[in-house]
Amino acid sequence: MRQILFREALREAMNEEMRLDPRVYLMGEEVAEYNGAYKVSQGMLDEFGPERVIDTPIAELGFAGIGVGSAMNGLRPIIEFMTFNFSLVAIDQIINSAAKILSMSAGQYSSPIVFRGPTGSAGQLGAQHSQNFENWYANTPGLKVVVPANPYDAKGLLKSSIRDNDPVIFMESEMMYSDKGEVPEGEYLIPIGKAEVKKIGKDVTIVSFGKMISRVVLPAIEELAKMGIDVELIDLRTVRPIDYDTVIESVKKTNRCVVVEEAWPLSSIATELTYMIQRKAFDYLDAPVLRVNNMDVSLPYAPTLIEVVLPNIKRTIEAVKTVTYR
Repeated sequence: MRQILFREALREAMNEEMRLDPRVYLMGEEVAEYNGAYKVSQGMLDEFGPERVIDTPIAELGFAGIGVGSAMNGLRPIIEFMTFNFSLVAIDQIINSAAKILSMSAGQYSSPIVFRGPTGSAGQLGAQHSQNFENWYANTPGLKVVVPANPYDAKGLLKSSIRDNDPVIFMESEMMYSDKGEVPEGEYLIPIGKAEVKKIGKDVTIVSFGKMISRVVLPAIEELAKMGIDVELIDLRTVRPIDYDTVIESVKKTNRCVVVEEAWPLSSIATELTYMIQRKAFDYLDAPVLRVNNMDVSLPYAPTLIEVVLPNIKRTIEAVKTVTYR
């Protein structure tokens, strides 16, 4: 094992898959000459050339459409959005073309394509650059949605996403690109749709994914341990498909659950989990399932207000204390 950055793990995944399969290519704004807006694709142009690492104009609808068309014709594109907020410009190609072509063509065409880039808040970037659309895309049949929380998962899940025959939405975080984590030498894959129990506990289950794990949940768990509350932590890793079985088995053991998600509360992944837990584990619950979501407003610019609006350590601790009657 070695310690590498989150951005390096993503780069390794793309490099390995492009070396293995000449059909794989990367396309997006500033991915080539500038080495990527966040330096994820650094050095890839030098190795693979301008036919496989392609700079585009600021035209997400256009290059997303080119990617979908090339995927339908046998290539395996990786389309990078500088932020998933910009994917709204291309959402027609993602939802009405990539996600639906397999069923609409009765299986004659597939769209093996990865749309990847940062999601969520990354500081004072304003309301239009700080949104979470994981639940939007997860609501679309035909798409898979992956949200890794560390470099190890990022590499293994991105490799699996590139090899997958369905379109995959692969969501990262600008705040995590410099995070370090242990990644093994050589090739490995992590299956899409399998959650990970990151910490075993007995008093309450916390379910989360993405940067909420390191930025909010793990620090909250440390504080809760000082209060004598033993938390079991589940990292979903993918939000379509969701590994309900792992969540349900944990809740049957702990009898309590809190879901932490950086997203607006209405129709969120947390809402879906809350429904499924009460449906499949109602008789095991000793308290209502609680959610810790964004406040139901556009993200402010002021850092003091950002701290209030986003899920944070304090709100997570309070939710856990509520369900454990502390």
